[in-house]
Amino acid sequence: PSQNISKILNYYYLSWDCRPMVANETSRQHRYVSGQYFFEYLVVVSLKKAKGSSSYEPQITYQFPKRDGMARFQKEEEEKTLKAITLFCFPEGINWAPLTEYHSETFSFVLTEIDGSRRNGYCRRLLPGGQGARPPEAYCIISSLACFGLFSKIFDEVEKRRQISMAMIYPFMQKLREAPFPAPGNTVEIKSFIPESGTEIISLTRPLDSWLEHVNFATLFRCLKDEEVLLVFAAAVLERRIVFIADELGTLSQVIHAVTALLYPFTWQHTFISIVPEILIDVVMAPTPYLLGVQKHLLDLSNICVYVNYKIFLLQIGDESSILPPKLQSEILEALSHRQEAPSVEELNRVVSEAFLHFFVKTVGHYASYVKYGRAGEPGVFEKRSFYKAIESKTTRHFVKKFIQTQMFDLFIQEVEQQHPGPQQGIFHTKILEYQEKKKRDKAKKHKL
Repeated sequence: PSQNISKILNYYYLSWDCRPMVANETSRQHRYVSGQYFFEYLVVVSLKKAKGSSSYEPQITYQFPKRDGMARFQKEEEEKTLKAITLFCFPEGINWAPLTEYHSETFSFVLTEIDGSRRNGYCRRLLPGGQGARPPEAYCIISSLACFGLFSKIFDEVEKRRQISMAMIYPFMQKLREAPFPAPGNTVEIKSFIPESGTEIISLTRPLDSWLEHVNFATLFRCLKDEEVLLVFAAAVLERRIVFIADELGTLSQVIHAVTALLYPFTWQHTFISIVPEILIDVVMAPTPYLLGVQKHLLDLSNICVYVNYKIFLLQIGDESSILPPKLQSEILEALSHRQEAPSVEELNRVVSEAFLHFFVKTVGHYASYVKYGRAGEPGVFEKRSFYKAIESKTTRHFVKKFIQTQMFDLFIQEVEQQHPGPQQGIFHTKILEYQEKKKRDKAKKHKL
């Protein structure tokens, strides 16, 4: 019944902590990340005719590994997870029919459980081998790891083996499950035998910038102009309700993950559903902030703040173009213009991410000077008023006064207050130090003149 399905999805997706998965920047930089598997399990979701009906419904037809010997409550929890997976692999809620042609697509979603733990779902939908018309099927990998590009390559290998035989999937996934997960910038090699091809060596490499490994900014900028991306960024920074609309599931998931990556080093703290199933579509009426991805045929576009990839903007508030300081907007646009010269996806990601990272460096990068510590062992205290009063630019100060009221900034500062005083680590703090050194050099030059 639809009410039970809705309860299952609410269990996973509408808890207060529906945040996107963020790669752990502080993981140890040795060759492998100890104790982590590539994936929790792989399932194949097929469309089967419902009993006593001519319509199709998604069902799991293959699962690896099979879980035996679980306690009753563990089995119940797994059944809930698997049911949610089937619905997110086929979220459209439309009547499927057998097809002779179907464009393969890869997308992702996030499972957020009641306890706040998060897992990524990676999905590839395609038309299975065979003759005549047939419904599509989906491969889905569940993993705690956020690395879209790497799992796309794994799907390529799974798909290759599925075309030979379903039995060929098992040995490859078993080898993958036994393999150590590489640290950023490192590679793991998987040996796999394929009939008539012999033994193949598959190399799986993680990007060096681990906090960008779940992101491909190319799709975002293919869908939206630079100025439109700035409007989306401005609305996200102030934690507003944003719906992304597209026909393709892959476009939705890539765009919405790209937007959350623009917020680094801050993390979206509110409802985050990269692909909203039809049964959950009422979530767009929620009064609290959210980032939602919705297929075009599911949503009535009236009276909702919507950013779409059809070059149409429906702005509920209308002040998005004036949220960010004008000078800093121009600097972001100037930096983004250099992405045309990027020779690779990694370089494109670096150019785009640094454009927005520098924005945060220049607006709030002085925060550490306003966290005051007392006796040893006690948490620091952030002097909010002194912090924004120290900003010379009136337009920047006006923006920062709004930004420091957001949950993403509040959580960031809470974490800083709990840390020991002293130099911070990470790319954000590296960029802050570089910017401060540059200001010193520029000031020294002026004095010489």
